[in-house]
Amino acid sequence: MTTTGANSSLALPVLDDALDARLRASLTLVEERLEREVTSVAPFVTEAARHLLRAGGKRFRPALVLLAAEAGDASLPGVITSACVVELTHLASLYHDDVMDEAALRRGAESANSRWDNHVAILTGDFLFSKSSELTATLGADAVRIQAETFTKLVEGQILETIKPESDPLAHYLRVVQGKTGSLIATSARYGARFSGCSREVEEALTAYGERVGVAFQLSDDILDIGSDSSESGKTPGTDLREGVPTLPVLMAQRSTDPSDARLLELLAGDLDDDTRLTETLGLLRKHPAMDEARGYVLDIATEAQELLTALPEGPVREALDAFAVLIATRSA
Repeated sequence: MTTTGANSSLALPVLDDALDARLRASLTLVEERLEREVTSVAPFVTEAARHLLRAGGKRFRPALVLLAAEAGDASLPGVITSACVVELTHLASLYHDDVMDEAALRRGAESANSRWDNHVAILTGDFLFSKSSELTATLGADAVRIQAETFTKLVEGQILETIKPESDPLAHYLRVVQGKTGSLIATSARYGARFSGCSREVEEALTAYGERVGVAFQLSDDILDIGSDSSESGKTPGTDLREGVPTLPVLMAQRSTDPSDARLLELLAGDLDDDTRLTETLGLLRKHPAMDEARGYVLDIATEAQELLTALPEGPVREALDAFAVLIATRSA
């Protein structure tokens, strides 16, 4: 098999050696299956579809499917299939996102729209969505319904991101995050529980856990965009600020009525493409109470996720899920 660009380290914190080994073995099967599923009779379509697949990524969503499945019988055939479904859906959305964002890079490689053009990127995303739908159909009518509902939420979140909020900008943004990020991660946890034969109680708890972890994942990225050191995180601080993308700390800061925040509010309302203005804005934001408020907000969501895990029996699976919620809320990269 051709080696893909997937991250060799698990995206989830697993301390139990036996569980770690099982998850790694299952992820290998997922990688092999993904390679087959994105293969087309047309070589060019295969090349375009494999472009981002082989560019890497943490494979967090399929890893969550596999970990959630460990709460039941992870050897059941629907587990690997559903792990591929969520990753294909995620990959497809990246092709479309890059067109909308006019992105030049994705995962350190040229984006498909940059390497080819927007038409190729959009149609490749459509191809991957269709492959995801084909696989979902093999899982039964309930899976088709869940996937359709997930896709609706994902697209709604994407659309909401492109329009101005009608009232509260922060509430609007949180709806965007729940749709764009939280919905598919929630479905990842749901699929793992459902297709490993877990009880309805465990499935519902893991679904709610996944939604909260997904939201916390995106919001912690927001904090990193402002507070991170590029040498530690590998991210360029202020990327979202420069591009005018609303993030949790910024939206919280913009709620301020303190006269001492006048300069910060002026900068946030203007163009931050200039390096000097961007540096000043980052400095003011890093010292602003909104940063601690945002961190506290993410920690609260992570705590809610942890509390949902009481539906699972104690053991390595629950411990790994609990540790992941903490990691998401406190990560620096």
